[in-house]
Amino acid sequence: MIIANNVTKQYGKLKALDNVSVTCNKGECVILIGPNGSGKTTLIKCILGMAIPDSGFITFDKKNINKDWAYRAAIGYMPQIGKYPENMTIGQLLGMMKDIRNTQQVLDEDLIVGFKLNSLLHKRMGTLSGGTTQKVSAALAFLFNPAVLILDEPTAGLDPIASEILKEKIIAEKDNGKLILVTSHVLSDLDDLVTEVIYMQEGKLCFHQSIEILRQNTGEEKLAKAIATIMLKNA
Repeated sequence: MIIANNVTKQYGKLKALDNVSVTCNKGECVILIGPNGSGKTTLIKCILGMAIPDSGFITFDKKNINKDWAYRAAIGYMPQIGKYPENMTIGQLLGMMKDIRNTQQVLDEDLIVGFKLNSLLHKRMGTLSGGTTQKVSAALAFLFNPAVLILDEPTAGLDPIASEILKEKIIAEKDNGKLILVTSHVLSDLDDLVTEVIYMQEGKLCFHQSIEILRQNTGEEKLAKAIATIMLKNA
C-alpha cells in the first residue's frame, strides 16, 4: 500500500531521514516509534506530501506520489495537535470539510456518535478543551472512510472512555482491511492494536518487525518491554 524506497531528507546539516525503506500493507496497524528527533514526523510529512525527499521515493498503491496529489484523498490524518479556526463551531467545521471534499460517498460518523459530538455542534473550536479538540480531530480523520489512516499520538489528551472508543474503532478499521499508521510515545495504550513495529533513531531505520516476531525475539509480551529489550541489546 505505502512503500518508502531509500528515502533521504536533509534540512541544512541535519539529516532527518537517512536512506529509509519501509513497506506498510493493508490490514495492518503499524506503530512508528523512536525518540524525539528520530525522523518519525519527517517520514509522515513525506508520506503526506508535505515534504519532498531529497532522494528516494514513496509509492501509494504502486504509484509514485511525486507530483500526484490525488492519492491524499484516500488518507485520513489526525494530527497530534489540531489547529482550527477558533470562531467556527464544531458543526460549521464538519460542514466546511464536507463541502470541501464534495463527496457522494457514505460518511463514517461512528466517532461523531461515539464521542457524542452531535450534542456539542454549537460549541466554538476556540472554547474546547484539548481532549474535545482531539475528539474532533479523530472524527475528521475517519469521516470520509479513507483506505489509510495516519494517527499522530491519537490517545493523547483523551479520557479513558474516549481512548477505548478510539482504540475499538482502530481495530475495527484494521479488520476491515485498512492500513493504520500510528505514532505514539504511550506504548501501553497500543498492545492490543499493533501488528507491526517500526523503530527509528537519528533518521535511520533500526528495525521493522511484526509484533509476533518482536515478542518471540525478546520473550516479552508487552510492547514497551519488548522495545526496551531490543534497544538495550543494540546499545
